[in-house]
Amino acid sequence: MKKTLQIYNSLTRTKAPFQPIEEGKVRMYVCGMTVYDYCHIGHARVLVVFDVVSRYLRELDYDVTYVRNITDIDDKIINRANEGGEDYVELTGRFIDEMNRDADALGVLRPDSEPRATLYMDQIIDMIQSLVNKKYAYAADNGDVYYDVSRFDHYGELSGRQLDDLRAGERVEIDEAKDDPLDFVLWKSAKPGEPKWKSPWGDGRPGWHIECSAMSTHCLGNHFDIHGGGRDLQFPHHENEIAQSEAATGEKFVNVWMHNGFVEIDEEKMSKSLGNFFTVREVLKKYKPEEIRYLILSSHYRSPLNYSDVNLNEARAALSRLYTALRGIPASKDIEVNNYTERFHDAMCDDFNTREAISVLFEIAKDINIARKDDEQKAVRLGALLRKLGAILGLLQQKPEVYLQEDVETGDRVESDIKYGNKHIEKLIKQREDARKKGNWAESDRIRDELAAQGIILEDSAEGTTWHRE
Repeated sequence: MKKTLQIYNSLTRTKAPFQPIEEGKVRMYVCGMTVYDYCHIGHARVLVVFDVVSRYLRELDYDVTYVRNITDIDDKIINRANEGGEDYVELTGRFIDEMNRDADALGVLRPDSEPRATLYMDQIIDMIQSLVNKKYAYAADNGDVYYDVSRFDHYGELSGRQLDDLRAGERVEIDEAKDDPLDFVLWKSAKPGEPKWKSPWGDGRPGWHIECSAMSTHCLGNHFDIHGGGRDLQFPHHENEIAQSEAATGEKFVNVWMHNGFVEIDEEKMSKSLGNFFTVREVLKKYKPEEIRYLILSSHYRSPLNYSDVNLNEARAALSRLYTALRGIPASKDIEVNNYTERFHDAMCDDFNTREAISVLFEIAKDINIARKDDEQKAVRLGALLRKLGAILGLLQQKPEVYLQEDVETGDRVESDIKYGNKHIEKLIKQREDARKKGNWAESDRIRDELAAQGIILEDSAEGTTWHRE
């Protein structure tokens, strides 16, 4: 029996039962990356959060169409390409590859569709033309085309802002040709040296907001179920998407709006503009991908996520406890039947509460450790349950021995370059075994202490010596 999924809707500011437009199907669009640089941890949170949303909707047997766009033309891309003397197509292509590399490392499944703005220029121009025809947009004297915010009665509902309050905080620059300070650009007239496309209003390129409206409605239809993204996009980007999409199509745009919270450092939002951001690539030099994923899922997606080495170290320790519980437990299709499954799904059906769902995983791990002593088959069934529920979150899919012995990614270095790489550890363990056979307990203890100083823990048993990283 399908559980009732409750989702918090940023538009209504309430949590309510999810009702798809079409029974059994979900169409979801998420604002993806602007590809001019490496992904930072804020981007990673968007990727992981909506990966889990997509995974869980499928777990509930929904037929999901997940679209995550790529913005491959905008001011930042053009400026970065010009700074490096690089063609913008080469720049974006390179960073799309890097984005996919980071997403793959974090266990993020590829979306069903990943439209790029530059490939949807016809749809973008058609939507702008529709807005002009319906008097929701106008061509200005400077060659740009603007959306007339005053024509859309519901502008500000998503962000909870009033037009008069917004205008009070705005200023019109002297050289701007728009009628109202809140009007936003749909089409930018071409400047010398910039990429450009032909349009009824002259050569130019689209504004950022119209790109998403054109791509989402083309891929999913005028009216679809879920639109997601970071909280920083709620205004003005998503507000503008609603205004231009509903004006162009005459239909409701999206039923449920989902926004993940900010990543913070010392209670300040992580962002490139503040210079307090960390790229995924940088963090992966010190931490395993699954540790980053675990950290992101250890907080509710709408809550702020505090990024720090302390919290990543806690994520490492937590994953080690879960994998340690699974170590030596063979894979099985026979899964333990108990209330853990129901409690896990209760948590996930409560607005994708991954924090609470993870707490259930630890209770299962505790039971595995207890069952090991007197009920081996129960431990195996519990292990199968832990792996199954972990998979829904994209966790615990490695072999425990691999995770517990794996060192952090070390760039281009090879095993022989790492002083305490796996081969060196195995060599020292062999030396220790030889010392023990000879009764040289002092040498045996010295090797154990040397490895322990490097965070490598040895465990002796009748079957031999195993090890894992602390």
